[in-house]
Amino acid sequence: MNQIEISIIFPCLNEAETVKECIDKSFAVLKNLGVSGEVIVIDNGSTDNSYEIAKSTDARVVKELRRGYGSAYLRGFQEARGKYLVMADMDNSYDISQIPEFVKELKDGYDFVIGSRFKGKILSGAMPWTNRYIGNPILSFILRLFFHTQISDAHCGMRAITKEAYQRLSLHTTGMEFASEMIVSALREKLNIKEIPITYWPRKGKSKLNPIKDAWRHMRFMLLYSPTYLFLIPGLILAFLGVIVLIVLLPGPFYIAGHGFDMHMMTVGALAAILGLQVLSLGLYAKTYSFFEGFVKNDKTLFFILRFFNLEKGILLGIVIFSIGLIANIRIIIKWIAVNFGALDKERLALFGITFMIIGVQVIFSSFFLSLLTIRKK
Repeated sequence: MNQIEISIIFPCLNEAETVKECIDKSFAVLKNLGVSGEVIVIDNGSTDNSYEIAKSTDARVVKELRRGYGSAYLRGFQEARGKYLVMADMDNSYDISQIPEFVKELKDGYDFVIGSRFKGKILSGAMPWTNRYIGNPILSFILRLFFHTQISDAHCGMRAITKEAYQRLSLHTTGMEFASEMIVSALREKLNIKEIPITYWPRKGKSKLNPIKDAWRHMRFMLLYSPTYLFLIPGLILAFLGVIVLIVLLPGPFYIAGHGFDMHMMTVGALAAILGLQVLSLGLYAKTYSFFEGFVKNDKTLFFILRFFNLEKGILLGIVIFSIGLIANIRIIIKWIAVNFGALDKERLALFGITFMIIGVQVIFSSFFLSLLTIRKK
Protein backbone atom coordinates (compact mmCIF):
# COMPACT_ATOMS: atom_id res chain seq x y z
CA MET A 1 0.00 0.00 0.00
CA ASN A 2 1.28 3.47 -0.92
CA GLN A 3 2.07 5.80 1.95
CA ILE A 4 -0.83 8.23 2.36
CA GLU A 5 0.41 11.79 2.12
CA ILE A 6 -2.75 13.86 2.60
CA SER A 7 -5.83 13.19 4.72
CA ILE A 8 -8.79 15.49 4.09
CA ILE A 9 -11.17 15.40 7.06
CA PHE A 10 -14.80 16.53 7.02
CA PRO A 11 -17.17 16.61 10.01
CA CYS A 12 -20.69 15.88 8.82
CA LEU A 13 -24.06 16.59 10.38
CA ASN A 14 -27.03 16.59 8.01
CA GLU A 15 -25.15 17.80 4.94
CA ALA A 16 -26.87 15.61 2.33
CA GLU A 17 -26.99 18.50 -0.13
CA THR A 18 -23.22 18.93 -0.28
CA VAL A 19 -21.65 15.64 0.86
CA LYS A 20 -20.94 14.20 -2.57
CA GLU A 21 -19.83 17.52 -4.05
CA CYS A 22 -17.24 18.07 -1.30
CA ILE A 23 -15.95 14.52 -1.59
CA ASP A 24 -15.69 14.69 -5.37
CA LYS A 25 -13.85 18.02 -5.20
CA SER A 26 -11.44 16.58 -2.64
CA PHE A 27 -10.57 13.55 -4.74
CA ALA A 28 -10.11 15.83 -7.75
CA VAL A 29 -7.61 17.90 -5.76
CA LEU A 30 -5.69 14.79 -4.70
CA LYS A 31 -5.62 13.58 -8.31
CA ASN A 32 -4.36 16.93 -9.61
CA LEU A 33 -1.65 16.96 -6.96
CA GLY A 34 -0.62 13.46 -8.00
CA VAL A 35 -0.34 12.25 -4.42
CA SER A 36 -1.72 9.37 -2.42
CA GLY A 37 -4.50 10.64 -0.21
CA GLU A 38 -7.72 9.87 1.56
CA VAL A 39 -10.99 11.62 2.29
CA ILE A 40 -12.46 10.94 5.72
CA VAL A 41 -16.06 11.82 6.58
CA ILE A 42 -16.97 11.79 10.26
CA ASP A 43 -20.74 11.45 10.54
CA ASN A 44 -21.75 13.05 13.80
CA GLY A 45 -25.32 11.82 14.09
CA SER A 46 -26.90 12.83 10.78
CA THR A 47 -30.64 12.19 10.54
CA ASP A 48 -30.85 12.74 6.79
CA ASN A 49 -29.16 10.49 4.22
CA SER A 50 -25.72 12.13 4.48
CA TYR A 51 -24.17 8.91 5.78
CA GLU A 52 -25.59 6.80 2.95
CA ILE A 53 -24.45 9.31 0.31
CA ALA A 54 -20.95 9.41 1.75
CA LYS A 55 -20.80 5.59 1.89
CA SER A 56 -21.60 5.44 -1.80
CA THR A 57 -18.34 7.24 -2.61
CA ASP A 58 -14.68 6.27 -2.22
CA ALA A 59 -14.43 8.28 1.01
CA ARG A 60 -13.80 6.53 4.31
CA VAL A 61 -16.89 7.13 6.44
CA VAL A 62 -16.80 6.82 10.23
CA LYS A 63 -19.60 7.34 12.74
CA GLU A 64 -18.82 9.33 15.87
CA LEU A 65 -21.54 8.99 18.50
CA ARG A 66 -20.30 11.80 20.74
CA ARG A 67 -21.93 14.94 19.39
CA GLY A 68 -19.91 18.07 18.83
CA TYR A 69 -17.58 19.79 16.38
CA GLY A 70 -14.55 18.89 18.46
CA SER A 71 -15.67 15.28 18.91
CA ALA A 72 -15.92 14.84 15.15
CA TYR A 73 -12.44 16.22 14.52
CA LEU A 74 -10.84 14.31 17.37
CA ARG A 75 -12.18 11.11 15.80
CA GLY A 76 -11.15 12.24 12.33
CA PHE A 77 -7.58 12.95 13.40
CA GLN A 78 -7.48 9.61 15.16
CA GLU A 79 -8.53 7.85 11.95
CA ALA A 80 -6.26 9.85 9.63
CA ARG A 81 -3.19 8.11 8.17
CA GLY A 82 -1.73 10.98 6.18
CA LYS A 83 1.38 13.03 6.81
CA TYR A 84 -0.60 16.22 6.20
CA LEU A 85 -4.06 16.67 7.74
CA VAL A 86 -6.52 19.07 6.12
CA MET A 87 -9.73 20.30 7.77
CA ALA A 88 -12.79 21.78 6.09
CA ASP A 89 -16.51 22.03 6.70
CA MET A 90 -18.85 19.95 4.57
CA ASP A 91 -21.30 22.74 3.78
CA ASN A 92 -19.35 23.79 0.67
CA SER A 93 -18.51 27.19 2.19
CA TYR A 94 -14.76 26.64 1.84
CA ASP A 95 -13.03 26.44 -1.52
CA ILE A 96 -11.65 22.89 -1.65
CA SER A 97 -9.54 23.84 -4.66
CA GLN A 98 -7.35 25.91 -2.30
CA ILE A 99 -6.16 22.82 -0.42
CA PRO A 100 -2.90 22.69 -2.47
CA GLU A 101 -2.01 26.15 -1.09
CA PHE A 102 -2.28 24.82 2.46
CA VAL A 103 -0.26 21.69 1.70
CA LYS A 104 2.43 23.76 -0.02
CA GLU A 105 2.95 25.84 3.12
CA LEU A 106 3.28 22.68 5.20
CA LYS A 107 5.83 21.30 2.78
CA ASP A 108 7.70 24.60 2.98
CA GLY A 109 8.21 24.08 6.70
CA TYR A 110 5.14 25.42 8.47
CA ASP A 111 3.54 23.16 11.09
CA PHE A 112 0.06 24.65 11.06
CA VAL A 113 -1.74 26.63 8.33
CA ILE A 114 -5.02 28.41 8.91
CA GLY A 115 -7.19 30.24 6.40
CA SER A 116 -8.29 33.83 6.83
CA ARG A 117 -11.63 34.85 5.39
CA PHE A 118 -11.03 38.46 6.42
CA LYS A 119 -7.73 38.69 4.56
CA GLY A 120 -9.29 36.87 1.63
CA LYS A 121 -12.79 37.33 0.24
CA ILE A 122 -16.16 36.82 1.88
CA LEU A 123 -18.82 36.51 -0.80
CA SER A 124 -22.24 38.09 -0.41
CA GLY A 125 -24.45 36.06 1.92
CA ALA A 126 -21.60 33.84 3.12
CA MET A 127 -21.41 35.23 6.66
CA PRO A 128 -24.13 36.97 8.72
CA TRP A 129 -23.22 40.57 9.48
CA THR A 130 -23.32 39.85 13.24
CA ASN A 131 -20.60 37.21 12.81
CA ARG A 132 -18.62 39.26 10.30
CA TYR A 133 -18.56 42.58 12.15
CA ILE A 134 -19.18 41.62 15.79
CA GLY A 135 -18.70 37.99 16.81
CA ASN A 136 -15.63 36.87 14.86
CA PRO A 137 -13.67 40.16 15.12
CA ILE A 138 -14.25 40.42 18.89
CA LEU A 139 -13.35 36.79 19.63
CA SER A 140 -10.32 36.96 17.34
CA PHE A 141 -9.21 40.20 19.04
CA ILE A 142 -9.53 38.61 22.49
CA LEU A 143 -7.50 35.61 21.34
CA ARG A 144 -4.80 37.93 19.95
CA LEU A 145 -4.79 39.92 23.21
CA PHE A 146 -4.72 36.93 25.56
CA PHE A 147 -2.30 34.74 23.64
CA HIS A 148 -0.14 37.25 21.74
CA THR A 149 -0.78 36.13 18.18
CA GLN A 150 -1.45 37.94 14.91
CA ILE A 151 -4.10 35.51 13.62
CA SER A 152 -6.93 37.53 12.08
CA ASP A 153 -9.59 34.83 11.73
CA ALA A 154 -9.40 32.53 14.74
CA HIS A 155 -12.56 30.64 13.84
CA CYS A 156 -11.87 29.81 10.23
CA GLY A 157 -12.70 26.12 9.74
CA MET A 158 -10.30 25.51 6.86
CA ARG A 159 -6.93 24.48 8.28
CA ALA A 160 -4.04 22.10 7.72
CA ILE A 161 -1.49 20.65 10.10
CA THR A 162 1.24 18.06 9.95
CA LYS A 163 0.52 14.78 11.70
CA GLU A 164 3.63 15.22 13.84
CA ALA A 165 2.53 18.70 14.95
CA TYR A 166 -1.00 17.55 15.73
CA GLN A 167 0.30 14.81 18.01
CA ARG A 168 2.05 17.48 20.08
CA LEU A 169 -1.16 19.41 20.77
CA SER A 170 -3.06 16.98 23.03
CA LEU A 171 -6.50 18.41 22.21
CA HIS A 172 -9.54 17.53 24.33
CA THR A 173 -12.53 19.85 23.86
CA THR A 174 -15.58 18.41 22.12
CA GLY A 175 -17.58 21.49 21.08
CA MET A 176 -17.03 24.51 18.87
CA GLU A 177 -14.33 25.72 21.26
CA PHE A 178 -12.13 23.08 19.65
CA ALA A 179 -11.25 25.72 17.05
CA SER A 180 -9.85 28.00 19.77
CA GLU A 181 -8.15 25.18 21.65
CA MET A 182 -6.31 24.14 18.52
CA ILE A 183 -4.84 27.62 18.03
CA VAL A 184 -4.03 28.15 21.71
CA SER A 185 -2.31 24.76 21.93
CA ALA A 186 -0.39 25.47 18.72
CA LEU A 187 0.81 28.79 20.13
CA ARG A 188 1.88 27.21 23.40
CA GLU A 189 3.73 24.47 21.57
CA LYS A 190 5.39 27.22 19.51
CA LEU A 191 4.35 25.68 16.22
CA ASN A 192 5.38 27.48 13.07
CA ILE A 193 2.01 28.97 12.03
CA LYS A 194 1.02 30.53 8.70
CA GLU A 195 -2.23 32.31 7.85
CA ILE A 196 -3.30 32.48 4.21
CA PRO A 197 -6.22 34.33 2.57
CA ILE A 198 -9.12 32.21 1.35
CA THR A 199 -12.48 32.72 -0.32
CA TYR A 200 -15.58 32.06 1.76
CA TRP A 201 -18.73 31.01 -0.08
CA PRO A 202 -22.39 31.00 1.01
CA ARG A 203 -23.09 27.67 2.65
CA LYS A 204 -25.67 25.21 1.39
CA GLY A 205 -28.14 23.76 3.86
CA LYS A 206 -28.99 24.89 7.38
CA SER A 207 -26.29 26.30 9.64
CA LYS A 208 -25.56 24.31 12.82
CA LEU A 209 -24.09 27.33 14.65
CA ASN A 210 -25.71 28.78 17.74
CA PRO A 211 -24.13 32.27 17.77
CA ILE A 212 -24.55 33.08 21.47
CA LYS A 213 -23.91 29.61 22.85
CA ASP A 214 -20.93 28.91 20.59
CA ALA A 215 -19.43 32.36 21.18
CA TRP A 216 -19.64 31.77 24.93
CA ARG A 217 -17.95 28.36 24.58
CA HIS A 218 -15.04 30.04 22.77
CA MET A 219 -14.92 32.87 25.32
CA ARG A 220 -15.12 30.50 28.28
CA PHE A 221 -12.27 28.40 26.92
CA MET A 222 -10.01 31.41 26.36
CA LEU A 223 -10.69 32.76 29.85
CA LEU A 224 -10.05 29.41 31.52
CA TYR A 225 -6.79 29.02 29.63
CA SER A 226 -5.66 32.53 30.47
CA PRO A 227 -5.71 33.02 34.28
CA THR A 228 -3.84 36.30 33.89
CA TYR A 229 -6.84 38.01 32.29
CA LEU A 230 -9.51 36.12 34.21
CA PHE A 231 -7.98 36.38 37.70
CA LEU A 232 -4.67 38.19 38.07
CA ILE A 233 -5.34 41.52 36.37
CA PRO A 234 -8.88 42.06 37.78
CA GLY A 235 -7.74 40.88 41.22
CA LEU A 236 -4.66 43.09 41.22
CA ILE A 237 -6.65 46.16 40.16
CA LEU A 238 -9.36 45.55 42.78
CA ALA A 239 -6.88 44.95 45.60
CA PHE A 240 -4.72 47.95 44.68
CA LEU A 241 -7.65 50.37 44.39
CA GLY A 242 -9.20 49.03 47.59
CA VAL A 243 -6.04 49.54 49.64
CA ILE A 244 -5.54 53.04 48.19
CA VAL A 245 -9.10 54.01 49.14
CA LEU A 246 -8.59 52.69 52.68
CA ILE A 247 -5.38 54.65 53.16
CA VAL A 248 -6.69 57.90 51.63
CA LEU A 249 -9.90 57.88 53.69
CA LEU A 250 -8.30 56.77 56.97
CA PRO A 251 -7.61 60.36 58.21
CA GLY A 252 -11.10 61.58 57.27
CA PRO A 253 -13.42 62.51 54.36
CA PHE A 254 -11.78 63.18 51.00
CA TYR A 255 -13.13 65.82 48.60
CA ILE A 256 -12.79 66.01 44.82
CA ALA A 257 -14.39 68.92 42.95
CA GLY A 258 -16.71 69.53 45.86
CA HIS A 259 -17.85 65.91 46.14
CA GLY A 260 -17.05 64.20 49.42
CA PHE A 261 -16.09 60.56 49.90
CA ASP A 262 -16.52 59.16 53.37
CA MET A 263 -17.29 55.94 55.24
CA HIS A 264 -19.46 54.42 52.53
CA MET A 265 -16.65 54.65 50.01
CA MET A 266 -14.20 53.34 52.60
CA THR A 267 -16.43 50.30 53.10
CA VAL A 268 -16.40 49.74 49.34
CA GLY A 269 -12.60 50.01 49.43
CA ALA A 270 -12.41 47.36 52.15
CA LEU A 271 -14.62 45.04 50.09
CA ALA A 272 -12.53 45.64 46.97
CA ALA A 273 -9.26 44.96 48.80
CA ILE A 274 -10.47 41.67 50.31
CA LEU A 275 -12.23 40.48 47.15
CA GLY A 276 -9.32 41.55 44.95
CA LEU A 277 -6.81 39.56 46.97
CA GLN A 278 -9.08 36.51 46.86
CA VAL A 279 -9.37 36.71 43.07
CA LEU A 280 -5.63 37.31 42.77
CA SER A 281 -4.96 34.23 44.89
CA LEU A 282 -7.23 32.10 42.70
CA GLY A 283 -5.27 33.27 39.68
CA LEU A 284 -1.99 32.22 41.26
CA TYR A 285 -3.48 28.85 42.16
CA ALA A 286 -4.71 28.38 38.58
CA LYS A 287 -1.37 29.37 37.04
CA THR A 288 0.60 27.12 39.38
CA TYR A 289 -1.71 24.16 38.80
CA SER A 290 -1.66 24.66 35.01
CA PHE A 291 2.13 24.77 34.95
CA PHE A 292 2.80 21.75 37.12
CA GLU A 293 0.12 19.69 35.38
CA GLY A 294 1.65 20.44 32.00
CA PHE A 295 -1.10 22.63 30.52
CA VAL A 296 1.33 25.55 30.32
CA LYS A 297 4.99 25.05 29.52
CA ASN A 298 6.27 28.60 29.74
CA ASP A 299 4.68 31.29 31.89
CA LYS A 300 6.89 34.29 32.57
CA THR A 301 4.58 35.71 35.24
CA LEU A 302 4.59 32.46 37.19
CA PHE A 303 8.35 32.02 36.78
CA PHE A 304 8.89 35.53 38.16
CA ILE A 305 6.66 34.84 41.18
CA LEU A 306 8.17 31.44 41.92
CA ARG A 307 11.65 32.88 41.61
CA PHE A 308 11.09 35.23 44.55
CA PHE A 309 8.35 33.41 46.43
CA ASN A 310 8.64 30.73 49.05
CA LEU A 311 6.46 29.68 51.96
CA GLU A 312 8.52 31.53 54.55
CA LYS A 313 8.39 34.84 52.63
CA GLY A 314 4.66 34.47 52.16
CA ILE A 315 4.09 33.82 55.85
CA LEU A 316 6.29 36.78 56.79
CA LEU A 317 4.41 39.09 54.42
CA GLY A 318 1.08 37.90 55.82
CA ILE A 319 2.25 38.46 59.39
CA VAL A 320 3.39 42.02 58.57
CA ILE A 321 0.04 42.88 56.96
CA PHE A 322 -1.89 41.24 59.80
CA SER A 323 0.22 43.10 62.38
CA ILE A 324 -0.60 46.46 60.78
CA GLY A 325 -4.28 45.72 61.22
CA LEU A 326 -3.77 44.30 64.70
CA ILE A 327 -1.88 47.42 65.83
CA ALA A 328 -4.71 49.60 64.54
CA ASN A 329 -7.26 47.62 66.55
CA ILE A 330 -5.06 47.56 69.67
CA ARG A 331 -4.97 51.36 69.52
CA ILE A 332 -8.77 51.35 69.49
CA ILE A 333 -8.87 49.05 72.52
CA ILE A 334 -6.39 51.27 74.40
CA LYS A 335 -8.47 54.34 73.56
CA TRP A 336 -11.64 52.51 74.64
CA ILE A 337 -10.10 51.63 78.00
CA ALA A 338 -8.95 55.24 78.42
CA VAL A 339 -12.57 56.49 78.16
CA ASN A 340 -13.80 53.83 80.61
CA PHE A 341 -15.36 51.74 77.84
CA GLY A 342 -17.49 54.61 76.70
CA ALA A 343 -18.53 55.67 73.20
CA LEU A 344 -15.82 55.89 70.53
CA ASP A 345 -15.59 57.44 67.09
CA LYS A 346 -13.01 55.10 65.58
CA GLU A 347 -14.98 53.45 62.76
CA ARG A 348 -12.36 54.36 60.17
CA LEU A 349 -9.49 52.88 62.08
CA ALA A 350 -11.55 49.78 62.95
CA LEU A 351 -12.46 49.17 59.31
CA PHE A 352 -8.86 49.70 58.25
CA GLY A 353 -7.55 47.35 60.95
CA ILE A 354 -10.07 44.57 60.33
CA THR A 355 -9.44 44.67 56.58
CA PHE A 356 -5.69 44.39 56.96
CA MET A 357 -6.06 41.55 59.46
CA ILE A 358 -8.28 39.64 57.01
CA ILE A 359 -5.85 40.26 54.14
CA GLY A 360 -2.92 39.15 56.28
CA VAL A 361 -4.63 35.85 57.15
CA GLN A 362 -5.48 35.33 53.46
CA VAL A 363 -1.85 35.86 52.45
CA ILE A 364 -0.59 33.37 55.07
CA PHE A 365 -2.95 30.56 54.10
CA SER A 366 -2.63 31.30 50.37
CA SER A 367 1.14 30.91 50.80
CA PHE A 368 0.62 27.48 52.36
CA PHE A 369 -1.67 26.41 49.52
CA LEU A 370 0.68 27.70 46.81
CA SER A 371 3.54 25.88 48.46
CA LEU A 372 1.44 22.72 48.52
CA LEU A 373 0.73 23.03 44.78
CA THR A 374 4.45 23.19 44.01
CA ILE A 375 5.17 19.86 45.75
CA ARG A 376 5.89 17.27 43.06
CA LYS A 377 5.42 13.55 43.32
CA LYS A 378 8.49 11.47 42.65
